[in-house]
Amino acid sequence: MVKRKAELALLRLAGQFPVIAVTGPRQSGKSTLVQAVFPDKRYISFDEKNMRELAKSNPEDFIRAFPNGMIIDEAQKVPEIFDAVKLSVDRGEYIPGKYILTGSSQFRLKENITDSLSGRVGLIKLLPFSIQELKEAQLLPNDPYDVMLKGFYPPLHDTKKHFYPDDWFENYIETYLDLDVKDQINPLNVNAFRKFILTCALYSGQMVNYDAISRLVGVSAVTVKKWCSVLEASYIIHFLSPDSCNFGKTIVKTPKLYFTDSGLLCYLLRLYSKEELLLDSHKGAVVETAAVAEMLKMRFNIGKRANMTYFRDKGGFEVDTIADWKHTFAIEIKSRSDTEKQMSANVRRYMAMRNDKTFAQVFYLGDLTCDINAVRYVSWRDWGAEI
Repeated sequence: MVKRKAELALLRLAGQFPVIAVTGPRQSGKSTLVQAVFPDKRYISFDEKNMRELAKSNPEDFIRAFPNGMIIDEAQKVPEIFDAVKLSVDRGEYIPGKYILTGSSQFRLKENITDSLSGRVGLIKLLPFSIQELKEAQLLPNDPYDVMLKGFYPPLHDTKKHFYPDDWFENYIETYLDLDVKDQINPLNVNAFRKFILTCALYSGQMVNYDAISRLVGVSAVTVKKWCSVLEASYIIHFLSPDSCNFGKTIVKTPKLYFTDSGLLCYLLRLYSKEELLLDSHKGAVVETAAVAEMLKMRFNIGKRANMTYFRDKGGFEVDTIADWKHTFAIEIKSRSDTEKQMSANVRRYMAMRNDKTFAQVFYLGDLTCDINAVRYVSWRDWGAEI
């Protein structure tokens, strides 16, 4: 079993909050994580019809039946349970980590958490496996393009299963549309939404252009913005906002769009082999998407906000990622395997503009992480390592 980096943050929050909620995309390993971290806690799944009906019939009595708390999987299938958990927390002894909630439908889960458990819940966002997790489990391929093409969803790395990524992703998208999206949009627009996801893949690693997507999909720009919010809320995509440090320059105000899994992105771009990926015009976007996703995983796995932006001025000067963490990092992402000085030109220029203690890094596809002239070149094998 792959040991998840989020375990420590989950235990940290469970030592403080009476309720813990683990959110994230479908099939990211949420249920497996909470059962591994809390093996002695009673596990209840509302996928089981009998449990679901018992909880619906009298949610308060259902909660009382488990005085030591429990893990409730697919909690969103019984919305009434959230108020019952709230009453139990408010009326009883304050016991950190008493209730652990997970679910695959992020919209309903987060809505119920916000409505009923605000101030009582610690949140963990769990994305698919990280490079660091695969490396420690000795499951990381030797070629970066192999893992980027395959993606990071746990079922694709289960040695007891033999999924072909394109078959798995096809079923994943259908399940996502059937079980998640239909509740958020007009059911008559499901086919248009499928086309919308395919179109968004063309913009991963780029500034999002709502009008262009609108024209390609055949829906209004307002609808495109709403649908982007649906993808973001379900952790399919993530937006980087433009950095606010303009140094007296006019900067762009449009966010950049990234898919959170490079394998899903490759599937949507119809890249089914490493050879196709290497020769495709989207190769750089796939690499940048994978690198940004690894940084997101690192932050989410320690229970922190992303705190990532990008810098671009109206003259076209751009730095791929500005990470405002313990220190500020200016990060360029390159789909090359050497440490040529030209690769660090943008981060050096950005550092000179800031004239502060910003650190410069270049994420690249080489095998060696090293420091050269005050710039750290970070091997793809070390993407997402804690800084």
